[in-house]
Amino acid sequence: MFTFAVGLLYVYALGSGRVARANAQAKGSRFVCTPVPAGADLSCPVETTNRVQSASPQEDEFRSTIIQLRETVLQQKETIVSQQGTIKELNAKLSRCEAAAQDARDSKVRGGARRKDYGKNTMGDLPRDPTETIEQLGKTMQSLKDRLENLEQQQLRANMSGAAFPNELRDLLKRRLGDLESQLLRRVTELEEEKTQLYNETAAHRQRTENTLNSLLERITELERSNSAFKSPEDFKISLPLRTNYLYGRIKKSLPEMYAFTVCMWLKSSASPGIGTPFSYGVPGQANEIVLIEWGNNPIELLVNDKVAQLPLSVSDGRWHHICITWTTRDGFWEAYQDGERLGTGENLAPWHPIKPGGVIILGQEQDIVGGRFDATQAFVGEMSHFNMWDRVLRPIDISGMANCSAYMPGNVVPWIDGNVEVFGGATKAALEICEDRLFDS
Repeated sequence: MFTFAVGLLYVYALGSGRVARANAQAKGSRFVCTPVPAGADLSCPVETTNRVQSASPQEDEFRSTIIQLRETVLQQKETIVSQQGTIKELNAKLSRCEAAAQDARDSKVRGGARRKDYGKNTMGDLPRDPTETIEQLGKTMQSLKDRLENLEQQQLRANMSGAAFPNELRDLLKRRLGDLESQLLRRVTELEEEKTQLYNETAAHRQRTENTLNSLLERITELERSNSAFKSPEDFKISLPLRTNYLYGRIKKSLPEMYAFTVCMWLKSSASPGIGTPFSYGVPGQANEIVLIEWGNNPIELLVNDKVAQLPLSVSDGRWHHICITWTTRDGFWEAYQDGERLGTGENLAPWHPIKPGGVIILGQEQDIVGGRFDATQAFVGEMSHFNMWDRVLRPIDISGMANCSAYMPGNVVPWIDGNVEVFGGATKAALEICEDRLFDS
């Protein structure tokens, strides 16, 4: 039917051309076109009676159909051109997405560093922030879906007008859109992973920075407190005025494993009966690893690994006294010094026992468990300064020099400095120049 209509259109156009040329050659003349059957002899006369007449209704219908077909072909041609432009645009978008995905993979290979190429346009000026990028990709995806729906509506209108929408083009568009959607989803997943990684790295960096700042602030505060309170870090004393179970001091440092030690300090007390416990050192499993105590009417005692030796010392007259005690694991030999003089020695005090490391040194209280469970009846009452500890036995001349203020030797294991001593429960620190104060007492 379509071929027959085209043939009629050709014959009609040919006849119209002939009539126009005839009119141009002979004005006022009229020519009549007569259809001749196929295979007829053109030399024979042809009957023309009643041929010249108005167009029949069938010819009008053919003419109308031909005009409608021409309009449909033109509309189909415009649709195809528009769809070709859309396909090119989708190909360009897909190429940009592939380039963006390749850039993201290259960026991860280089260490996950974020790119700072502001001039590069990927997928329509993607923002640098991952959240904004995801929103932009979503908008682009929705726009492409809307354009596909418009194309499908155009196909529907074309079908209603009698024109067939190319199935190949529709399938191509769907495949391209599916590929683009897959690329977008992969890109979104990569951006989410990058966002999570950046957040974790930022949180870890922030935590490290805060820890460093807190350490610096603590150190600065400690130095300011030390420098503002005392002339020198060692020129201070702690005061424990009451016999309670909550006033005490604590040495921040612990002890290493030792096979000998010397401990020296200045004490001032007038408590009775007994000055209490100037210091104690407890470790897990043995709260009485090292203890110096005067309890009740008993003499001052030295405990090592809960073994006891009585010392010939007397310091409860309310004046400053310098005492030193030495001990070695070999035969458990010990010495006791007061104000630079050796007043007593002994042996068999926990012989061959090494001092255990990692314990707690408490000033002013005796420990029943490591670092606690104090007994008020055993608490030290008075003042204390220059508590120093060494991991060796000092010579008598060194001890005498410290006692008469001619020499100062900080402990190599526990030195007496402000930043190394904490006080609790109402115990206080105060400035003290021990040699001047002792001279005043004399």
